[in-house]
This record gives sequence, C-alpha cells and structure tokens, in this order.
Amino acid sequence: MKKEESRFADSVLFEGMTSIRACIRAMEDSVHDRRILRVLYDRDKAESKRKELGWLRAMGQKFGFPLEETDCAYLDSVTVGASHGGIIAECTDRNIPYLSSGTLKTDGFYVLIEGIEDPYNFGYAIRSLYACGVDGIVLSPRNWMSAAGVVCRSSAGASELLPMYTCDGVEAAGIFRNLGYRICCAGIRDSVSSFDADLRKPLFLIVGGEKRGISRALLDTADTVVRIDYGREFAGSLSAASAAAMLGYEVLRQNKK
Repeated sequence: MKKEESRFADSVLFEGMTSIRACIRAMEDSVHDRRILRVLYDRDKAESKRKELGWLRAMGQKFGFPLEETDCAYLDSVTVGASHGGIIAECTDRNIPYLSSGTLKTDGFYVLIEGIEDPYNFGYAIRSLYACGVDGIVLSPRNWMSAAGVVCRSSAGASELLPMYTCDGVEAAGIFRNLGYRICCAGIRDSVSSFDADLRKPLFLIVGGEKRGISRALLDTADTVVRIDYGREFAGSLSAASAAAMLGYEVLRQNKK
C-alpha cells in the first residue's frame, strides 16, 4: 500500500500492453497531446513478448520513441502495481483543456465525476462510462489525472480514449444548459428513480463520491436528481464507480435506437 500511495500524486508510467495500446491509439486518433517518451521492457521476457515488442518497435518508428532493455527488478521498483507484464511506457503529461461549448457535441452524453477519493475508483468509473458510450468526462479542477498511469490501468485504457475537460461544476452546468442539455445529478433527496427519470440525450450527468457527494450549489443546478433504487433495505451507499456504471447503462438503455 505504501508503494502505491507514494506514486498516486504523480504517475506517467503506463504499465502493461493494455495501457500502452490505449495510449498509442489515442495518439493515432489525436484524442489529446500525450506522447510516449520511451518503452522499457524486461530483457528476460524478450522472447515471450516477441510479437508485442515487434509491434511496439513499429509504433516507435512511427511516433518517435525508443525501446530500451532493462530487468524485472527495475520495473518492479518504478511501477505502482504488479501487472506490468514486463513492459512499461514512460509518457509525457496530458494537457486537459478547460471546458468550452465549441468542443462539445450538440446531442451528447457527458459526465462530471466529483469527489472520488482514489484513482482506482476514478478509473473504474471511467471504464464503465466508456463502455456505455459517454462522449467525454468533465473533471473538477482537483482531479486524479496526475496519477494517469494508475487511472489508465484501472480503466483498462478507457481514460486515454476519452476527451476530458476541467471546469468548475456550476460553470460546467451552465455551459451545458446553454447548449440545451438536461442537467441530472445523482442523489437521494427529492429524487426520481433512475427507472423513471428522463435520461435521454443531450444529457449532462453529475456523479459524486460516496463520502463527500455532490455540493449543494451543484445540486441546485439540476433539472432532475436521480437515485438508484435498491432491492432491499440498505442504509449504505454504492461506490461512485458502481453508481456511474448503473446510471451510465440506464442512459444507454434509454437512448438505444
């Protein structure tokens, strides 16, 4: 745990082929401006990873990054997890632009994730939302994208494939409202069941962390407060990642053609 906590604040090492493939796909599609500086691999796994390394060499020639040999001990010492599989990528930071109406779809689905306490839950939420077809993620000025490598790994690469923007939540709600979006907050008080709420696009959905939730000022911007009904009496709350997944799939269901 100490090893992971020490690297949460700043992590641009992408561990394993899933994360590295996502980063390269984002470069190919010009999703953002992150670039790979170099790929390091365990020389003892060069034979078993021959196919992956061949592909990475080709991508390195295309995008201008080298492949360098090292050993497992070094990879273990610099990585957060234990699932790097003998290959990591050292990357640049990603510029996350401030939210602007000119970059948004007129009939889209965007989500603001506010108050999630760790980068793993943040990544899990993004993974589910990506699968549900979200068009972009809005981040409060304080967010977990400084721990990009951890977020990428826990999101199975989805964090690199989605447009992201920073913005104050209330300001973001105003921008989306001016574009004709419905503003929907996840909550309990004065709420409508997700089964009954109108979650058709264009939709701006706001999901808060399980500890701090959504601020009062942001709740006051909502057209609808939507809750997730339980199948039994339960005083606890779902994790933000679980709530994002369940609401994301309800949005997908209601907008499926």
